[in-house]
Amino acid sequence: MRAQAPLLIQTGPLTFAPLVRAVVPAVVNIAVTQGATPRPRAGVPPSLKGTPLDKRFRDRLRQRGPELQGAGSGFIIDPTGIIVTNTHVVGDADQVTVSLSTGKELPAHLLGTDDLTDIAVIKVDSPTPLPFLHWGDSRKVEVGDWILAAGNPFGLGSSVTAGIVSARGRDIGAGPFDDFLQLDAPINPGNSGGPTFNMRGEVVAVNTAIVSPTGGSVGIGFAIPSELVAPIVEELRRTGHIDRGWLGVTLEDGDGTDPVTVVATDAKGPAMVAGVRIGDVVLSAAGEHVESARGLIRAVAAARPGTSMDLVIRRHGKTITLPVIVGHRPDND
Repeated sequence: MRAQAPLLIQTGPLTFAPLVRAVVPAVVNIAVTQGATPRPRAGVPPSLKGTPLDKRFRDRLRQRGPELQGAGSGFIIDPTGIIVTNTHVVGDADQVTVSLSTGKELPAHLLGTDDLTDIAVIKVDSPTPLPFLHWGDSRKVEVGDWILAAGNPFGLGSSVTAGIVSARGRDIGAGPFDDFLQLDAPINPGNSGGPTFNMRGEVVAVNTAIVSPTGGSVGIGFAIPSELVAPIVEELRRTGHIDRGWLGVTLEDGDGTDPVTVVATDAKGPAMVAGVRIGDVVLSAAGEHVESARGLIRAVAAARPGTSMDLVIRRHGKTITLPVIVGHRPDND
């Protein structure tokens, strides 16, 4: 008889209640309004239909007041009232109202947004320090790890769901910096901008998107990992915008031997000025091995414009190093 295999999992959470009690006070609900006069024949946004905000939306239409555009989520990262959410939640809002876990509502103002990563930072003013959350290291998150997602699904108010990390590094075509964690914890419209926690109560990702033919959760959700979000949030807090690095090249993924190849260069762009040529194979950038075009784009974007970055390339069988002065990424790039 075959010997019994050892247990691969020794313990699991019997309850998430202690974790929920610790983190939910710092999770907020966000309501967004836009425009002083509603558009003719404006309908209820799909994310609000059949929810407690449905009636509020219709009442505002009848009163010809500000139009309730949608509901989302966010979380406090500083006791002074700094809140992280998604750009698509608050980006075009005329008025943002934050509801705390206590039920108290506070007006919020925008500190900054980043369209390319869908990250936004807003702030509320509170007479007393607010509960806040800490970042976790998403690089340590493994497929199969337990996670807890929190937010404001369908405008219902504070809600939590649990699941596991289904995959890492997902590219869903949302932008050039796609590097999502895929989650099976139910995420629905209104959860956008809410946090995903590890079992220590640290934020390891920001809930951002779902794949759903029905509009509701089918167990495939996507969250931006904290390793990408945290530095962007700090830059938005400091300057209100993101100034990204740029080389002026078009890249193509290859095979394992030639992972990233330059297929085009912008005239007078930083790469062309430094001597990068079409057909060059990029091996490393700033001392870090290059594995994919997407990885190189993220590395360059994270570099401060005006600084020098060494590119190690292979050209006609020879390996050479080219120092490139990183440029400013154009708005339309």
